[in-house]
Parts: sequence; C-alpha cells; structure tokens
Amino acid sequence: MDGDGWIILTTVPDEPAAANLVTALVEAGAVACGTMVPKVRSIYRWEGRLEDTTEVMVICKTTAELVEQAEAMVADLHPYEVPEFVALPAGRVSPSYLSWLQGP
Repeated sequence: MDGDGWIILTTVPDEPAAANLVTALVEAGAVACGTMVPKVRSIYRWEGRLEDTTEVMVICKTTAELVEQAEAMVADLHPYEVPEFVALPAGRVSPSYLSWLQGP
C-alpha cells in the first residue's frame, strides 16, 4: 500500500560519505530520516578477492512512493561502483511515526 513505511539499507566507506548521502536524501525529500551506524564490519567477495572492511551502515526511513527516488539518488551519489541498496517494507509502523514519514 502506498504510504506505508519502508526501510532502506546501504553501506558507505566512511562517516563523511554517510553524512553527505543522508543529507542529500533528506534535503531532496526522498527519505525522512537517515541513521548512520559507524564501524560495521563487512566481509564480501569483490572482483575475485575476499574483502574484509569497516564501513558505515546507513538506515533510511521513507515511504513506498519515495523508494524509487531514493534508489536513483543512491545510485547517482554513492561512492561505490556497485552500491548496496536494499529496500524493505516496514512490517509495522506506529501511526504517529508513519504520519511524520509521510510529511505535511
């Protein structure tokens, strides 16, 4: 259902990149809020090599109708060649928080 709460997950290499990305998303109205969790550890395979890096997890809150805008912006602004973009519907959002997410 349009207007439902959605959670977007991505990781970036450092706190300045996280702040830049979240600021751009919030200023554009693509997300209502972005939370940055520093020093998460990611282990993954990239170009045939096993990587073990420290990153910043970015958790954004938005609505269904804004997920595509947020995805396009992440693709455009993200510093990685292949940015993580995972959008999940929130199973339950309090009415007051959902109202805030939807904006005026």
